Amino acid sequence: MTKEPEDVIDCMARMKGDEQPFAVATIVHVAGGASAREGSKAVIHGNGKVVGWIGGGCTLGAVKKTAARALIDGRARFIRVRPSDGAVAEVGADDRTEDFDSHCPTGGSIEIFIEPVLPRASLIVVGGSSVARALCDLGKRLGFAVTVAALSEDLELFSDFDHAIAGFDLAKAIRPASSFVVVASQGRRDRDALRFALATESAYIALVASRKKSAKLKRDLCGDGLDRSAVARIRSPAGLDFGAVTPEEIALSILADIVRERRLGSSEDDGMSARHSMPSTGGDSTVTDEVVPSGDTENA
Repeated sequence: MTKEPEDVIDCMARMKGDEQPFAVATIVHVAGGASAREGSKAVIHGNGKVVGWIGGGCTLGAVKKTAARALIDGRARFIRVRPSDGAVAEVGADDRTEDFDSHCPTGGSIEIFIEPVLPRASLIVVGGSSVARALCDLGKRLGFAVTVAALSEDLELFSDFDHAIAGFDLAKAIRPASSFVVVASQGRRDRDALRFALATESAYIALVASRKKSAKLKRDLCGDGLDRSAVARIRSPAGLDFGAVTPEEIALSILADIVRERRLGSSEDDGMSARHSMPSTGGDSTVTDEVVPSGDTENA
């Protein structure tokens, strides 16, 4: 028994433990001459690094290209690498199989299954409020990897989470750039929490606050010298507008928005999202929110 399967399995276990994305390529059929065999596996990292053996340059190029697409859209794929002259009979594939030409002298045809293995979606909850605790609880039940970032004395209020950060330094979080960030500090160092949230490259930063308070915080952040385009990334009021009032309902509205964002992409123009805009360049520097958020009276 060779060491290759152990290396691949160890790599998969390590990357899953580190919550890193990767793809697994498995050769399912070989026709004609080929340097790899049926059942051979390889792990493809997000940066293109390959662990394992699935063939030479022609095969490897097709696998890496396909794995990169699979890691983006999360879809598994079958590919077939075959001579460009079609000298080898096609293996058992259907019209869903993607074909790649091979110019390798071996002249074989290989069919490969490529499956993305993606980490759990990451939710970072900032603050120790009742809404933050409800977000943590419901987020876990929905399968998110939950990181809590709260003041030290507030961390003991949380009962179930994956990672904890004492304070608001989200650079200590796992994968902050690809996480959904919700600031629910609600009166306890809100501006500090927002500054740390904006320091990440997250595409989703929501603030649990009333329209009035959200407008003031945005003005204050701009007054502190933060770039207007950076502050415009804050989604506030947070969540879908379906009349949520209690902390649990507000958490549900926010997570519903996050799930919609994950599955369908941004859709802030459909009338359900709490819309927001930045201060104008005029002298009054006002902020307007066009739609009342879910549970607006409780988001203060």
